[in-house]
Amino acid sequence: MELVVKSVSPETLKTATLVVAIGEDLKLGHTAKTIDELSGGALSAVLKRGDLTGKTGQTLLLHSLPNLKAERVLLLGTGKDAELGDRPFRKIISAALGVIKGLGGADAVFALDEVVVKGRDSYGKSRLLAETLIDGEYTFDRFKSQKAEPRALKKITLLTIKPAQAEVQRAVTHAQAIAAGMAFTRDLGNLPPNICHPSFLAEQAKDMGKEYKGLKVEILDEKKIKDLGMGAFYAVGQGSDQPPRLIVMNYSGGKKSEKPFVLVGKGITFDTGGISLKPGAGMDEMKYDMGGAASVFGTLRAVLELKLPINLVCILACAENMPSGGAARPGDIVTTMSGQTVEILNTDAEGRLVLCDALTYAERFKPQAVIDIATLTGACMVALGAHTSGLMGNNDDLIEQLLEAGKQADDRAWQLPLFDEYQEQLDSPFADMGNIGGPKAGAITAGCFLSRFAKAYHWAHLDIAGTAWVSGGKDKGASGRPVPLLTQYLLDRANA
Repeated sequence: MELVVKSVSPETLKTATLVVAIGEDLKLGHTAKTIDELSGGALSAVLKRGDLTGKTGQTLLLHSLPNLKAERVLLLGTGKDAELGDRPFRKIISAALGVIKGLGGADAVFALDEVVVKGRDSYGKSRLLAETLIDGEYTFDRFKSQKAEPRALKKITLLTIKPAQAEVQRAVTHAQAIAAGMAFTRDLGNLPPNICHPSFLAEQAKDMGKEYKGLKVEILDEKKIKDLGMGAFYAVGQGSDQPPRLIVMNYSGGKKSEKPFVLVGKGITFDTGGISLKPGAGMDEMKYDMGGAASVFGTLRAVLELKLPINLVCILACAENMPSGGAARPGDIVTTMSGQTVEILNTDAEGRLVLCDALTYAERFKPQAVIDIATLTGACMVALGAHTSGLMGNNDDLIEQLLEAGKQADDRAWQLPLFDEYQEQLDSPFADMGNIGGPKAGAITAGCFLSRFAKAYHWAHLDIAGTAWVSGGKDKGASGRPVPLLTQYLLDRANA
């Protein structure tokens, strides 16, 4: 879908549908008042009859109003608050899009410049609007014999005042790149595990390397993983017929002298739990355990589309966690690339085992900062639900930067503590540490485990177990998060 930014009077545009805001006070803003006057009081009449009360997300479609070039006018309720929050704003945009998608028109015009979103300027509001529109068009029907019917809607025009046009255009450019990254992430997360395995993800990386200049791709197979001394990573993949892969993608968009940022993604393409087998109910959803790797792919795509002037290294630790005669067992002790030893107490705590070696591997790039992203713990879902990602780290500035990026992107995270007291839960009588810390504070002890392999640089950990996937029912599937948060963080670093 094409997004266009214009600065013209809405009543002068020939369009299939013109979208206009109406609040619960039923007072007509400048745009609505102009349309009302031109149409001989058509808007005032429907409001007087009570056909629209202006509640948040309420819609009313009017046809063939006189003296307008628009074929239809869609009145969109914005509620009673003078300033909308991010969530209500997204809801009203989704409501409008839902109506427009069901119409026969090929285009629409959104005249919502007068709608105020709390804490957001023209750029921030327009980016939320554009991302919501583009993401609302996403479908995944690759494996359905009957595909979704092609929609008539091809173009949406966003109207704004002339002084804000450049900022709104910048917002749309960023939104298009972020939405493309989210769609890529969602596609990967929604693919079935018989197709999306570690070697498949390696091929995706190679394809990106061919598509984008400035991107170098290196694939490390199981022999190289073993030769590097990545005993924890290797142990996770050794029970599967699908061999593990360490994928390294290096984008050089900044100066050679600038240290890179590093994103590390957990890429468990299917997680049975291994010998510590998960319950069967809902296990089909464990194909999304590569959500961290998928979000790194999506973020990298956004960065490449925007050609950000930064250096970025993406490391994806990809494996399939299966039970077999060759699988790692509870009680096994493995030696990590860092030389530290780990007693595997539960083979279903496998994400931290692949990540710990990937974090050690990241040291060679002498990074400015390292962020690992992982669908790591059910405990984080219990603590924060499906709305907020868990955030931990060893540097206060990095944590604040990510928290702020989450607010700006409406893809929020919440900091959890990494106090020394939690570290003690990982003590093992047989190795340097166990891979689990008991039933209490599971998300935090997982972060504590990873922190032991990230002492050489500024590091943060995002637990996206609750946010990367919508669970259960007909709407289940990958969400595309935290691509907006990560891209915003990198936009901030690039001052773009």
